[in-house]
Amino acid sequence: MQSIFFCFSCFCTAKVGKTSLIMSLVSEEFPDEVPLRAEEITIPADVTPERVPTHIVDYSEAEQSDEQLYQEISKANVICIVYSVNNKKSIEKVTSHWIPLINDRTDKDSRVPLILVGNKSDLVEHSSMETILPIMNQYQDIETCVECSAKNLKNISELFYYAQKAVLHPTGPLYCPEEKEMKSSCIKALTRIFKVSDLDNDGILNDNELNFFQRTCFNTPLAPQALEDVKNVVRRNMTDGVKDNGLTLKGFLFLHTLFIQRGRHETTWTVLRRFGYDDDLELTQEYLFPLIKIPPDCTTELNHNAYLFLQSVFDKHDKDRDCALSPEEVKDLFKVFPYMPWGPDVNNTVCTNDQGWITYQGYLSQWTLTTYLDVQRSLEYLGYLGYSIIYEQESQAAAITVTRNKRIDLQKKQTQRSVFRCNILGARGSGKSGFLQAFLGRNLQRQRKIREDHKSFYAISTTYVYGQEKYLLLHEVMPDFDFLSEADLACDVVCLVYDVNNPSSFEYCARVYKQYFIDSKTPCMLIAAKSDLHEVRQQYSLSPLEFCRKHKFHPPQPFTCNTTDAPNKDIYTRLTTMAMYPHTRLRCMCACNRCTYCLCQKILKLELLRSIKAQLHRVVFNRHMAQADLKNSTFWLRASVGATVFAVLGFAMYRALLKQR
Repeated sequence: MQSIFFCFSCFCTAKVGKTSLIMSLVSEEFPDEVPLRAEEITIPADVTPERVPTHIVDYSEAEQSDEQLYQEISKANVICIVYSVNNKKSIEKVTSHWIPLINDRTDKDSRVPLILVGNKSDLVEHSSMETILPIMNQYQDIETCVECSAKNLKNISELFYYAQKAVLHPTGPLYCPEEKEMKSSCIKALTRIFKVSDLDNDGILNDNELNFFQRTCFNTPLAPQALEDVKNVVRRNMTDGVKDNGLTLKGFLFLHTLFIQRGRHETTWTVLRRFGYDDDLELTQEYLFPLIKIPPDCTTELNHNAYLFLQSVFDKHDKDRDCALSPEEVKDLFKVFPYMPWGPDVNNTVCTNDQGWITYQGYLSQWTLTTYLDVQRSLEYLGYLGYSIIYEQESQAAAITVTRNKRIDLQKKQTQRSVFRCNILGARGSGKSGFLQAFLGRNLQRQRKIREDHKSFYAISTTYVYGQEKYLLLHEVMPDFDFLSEADLACDVVCLVYDVNNPSSFEYCARVYKQYFIDSKTPCMLIAAKSDLHEVRQQYSLSPLEFCRKHKFHPPQPFTCNTTDAPNKDIYTRLTTMAMYPHTRLRCMCACNRCTYCLCQKILKLELLRSIKAQLHRVVFNRHMAQADLKNSTFWLRASVGATVFAVLGFAMYRALLKQR
């Protein structure tokens, strides 16, 4: 259990025995001489039932001022108001003086729990509970009342236990005694816990799920008979608490109400704290935002276990098994959240089906996007879904992979990253938004149905590079040339888009490239958008093709989303390849001064053929030198045959490579 240091303060009218109580608690015997005030005492955690250190503070009206009293009230986590069971005036002073004083010195929303302590029970034969119960019902801050005797040590240890319990397991946030039911905030928290524990989302906790829940919260499973006993208790008290031999939400809530009513608050609090809740029944910052260090030039991605978890979450909410989430299914998925995290723009950020519902691929893509752009938000979302609990991890930070520095990838000329960012720049109306939506398989006709307020500046989906599945994240950058930030420039590949039908469109691309990317190691690609329209001469000193030749990168790539079917996605695979292997960019090496992209494969094939020929010559030459003294005609025959075989193989490979080109 987490160590909690709390102040245990005792206030009372003089001569009721509060100092004697403290001294009897510590020394386990009644003191012969009692001072006006006991010294402050700290009891170490290892000698307390709840394993928490406890600080006990006494107060004396004779020795201390009102200001000192107010300071003690502000520091206390629990306050014991002591009265004498044989003194009616001391009981009256509880309500006439001490409770109003304490309430005046504490905030209404963070009242300190109070314990009424009736001392000197050894002097009377009757109980004071009949007098105290109306007071307890009147003031919700009173946790409990205990009668004790400092002289014969009656209920001294119980007093200490109730004081700790009032801090660690308070009743106030959980239960309303007037209405005899749990508070709405407690019901809300337990409902989330139920949904997280309902692994198949059928609205019932079956035996396996109940055992998982029990093991998660209390580190021990329930015996089969114990499980049946629990369900039988629910059956006897409500008709719809058990269904199909499993516990329903109503039955789950009833059990916790029963625990609280029977004084077993610690059971409910253990469950709440295991699922990340604090004393105010809010998820703690430590639970939602675990510490994760992200060095500069590193990115964040979900690891394999995180994707498996998200897949299970998708599967349990995709009730119609159509590999897409309907609006109702999305709403059901996010019931464990305090707010709806996805807006309508998400449907235009990832792939959807013909009905506009987010597909399985789109669902994982959105999670990938969130993790890449805002890992803290992703951690928060995984916290709401209970990732660390279901996967039995210390925190949801275990779901995140921090990639290595990008400079190391460039040095080693390889990367293990799965997500690559492409920033899209271009003048207004150049076709950037169309380029993003085409990546999601939407032609111009489908794009025109998108509402203006539902548009997104991001698009993410998967591509395949040499058989490996990678995520390409497209980001449309606003065309404010003079205000491009580091975030606008930080990416793995840049896409400069211009409208072939607009004569002034290309100038923006040229200016941006010369201003920000001409000396950058980030690969760039020029997109000639709206290529289905008539191409006009651009009002710039160089044509787009001449500009590409001058700066030695790929020629303008024609692109249009004005198609009958889904737009072609080859260009996105090319962008992902450039992002993954920026070091393989080749400059123009032929007299025609054509783009290097279309020459890359040809050059690589020629290099391979040269390597084969050089290896053949080395084999023949070495064999000749080693066997120079041999004049046997058989040797030369074998050498000639070997050389012929190598030559035939080399020629065959050359022909095959030329056909591929």
